This record gives sequence, structure tokens and C-alpha cells, in this order.
Amino acid sequence: MFGGRCHFAGALISPTSLFRRPFLSLALLDVAGRWQNLRMKTLKQMVVFDAADLEAESAFWAGLLEGTVDRDEDWHTVLIDGKPQFAVQLAPNHVRPQWPDGQPQQIHLDLYVEDPKTAEEEALALGAKLLKPAYGFDSESGFRVYEDPAGHPFCFCWGHD
Repeated sequence: MFGGRCHFAGALISPTSLFRRPFLSLALLDVAGRWQNLRMKTLKQMVVFDAADLEAESAFWAGLLEGTVDRDEDWHTVLIDGKPQFAVQLAPNHVRPQWPDGQPQQIHLDLYVEDPKTAEEEALALGAKLLKPAYGFDSESGFRVYEDPAGHPFCFCWGHD
């Protein structure tokens, strides 16, 4: 990895190109000198949040998204409609992001909602904090920025096609 790009078999691969394709196709020389095509196929994708308090973080997301939590000692998986959607891993030294200034965010989610006012009420009741009320609820389209109990920013968006 050099400057945010992967060098593999002499090919320069940008990280963003990996996310634009369902699989990555590479050509390599085998031991006999023949070109071989390799395909990396993604079987499952999992966003994982770091948190010092696994219970607070996983309960927040499960409550907000009407899911359940499958708990292990240092890993909680949030299931929605019985399917794993993302996870929370124990990170005792997790440094809470301070958005927009200060400790940078590590990741954020954009959640597109039908009713932003109801979504905000539910999120706040579950422990979210409003960081940036960018648009009023009467706007045809907009977004608002919040943070979850571990400080990870997320947005409720509406009216965007």
C-alpha cells in the first residue's frame, strides 16, 4: 500500500475502484509463467463500529433500526429482519470523534428516511445527539447530522432520489 493505493502484481489499484465493482479481477503469472485470472468475490459486507461500551452502541442501533443484537464477549452483531447488517467491536481505548472540529470521524452512515421528524425523535430518545440541524423538516429535501452514543456521526436524509 503506497499513498492510499494498492500495488498488486504491478497493477495500480485505487481503493475507490474496489468499491465500484462487485468483484476485483486481476491477472497474475503462475509458477509456469502463464497468466491466470483471479476474482475476488465479496460474499458479505459488514460495517463495524468501534466502541468502548458495546451494549450502549449496539442497543442504540438495534433500537433505531428495529433490529436485534447477537452478543459475543467482545463483538455484537446488529440484525435487521434476522439478517446481520453491521457490528460493534469492543475497543476499550476508542477515541470519540468530535465532529466537525477536533478528533476526526472514522465513518458515518447516511440513513434515508421517509419521515425525518419521527426519525429524529426516535434517535434522540435512544441516546443520539443532534450535531447539525442543516435543514428544517418542512424542506423538500435535506439532511441533519447526529452522533450515536459512541460519538460516531450519522445523518438522516430525506427527499433525495
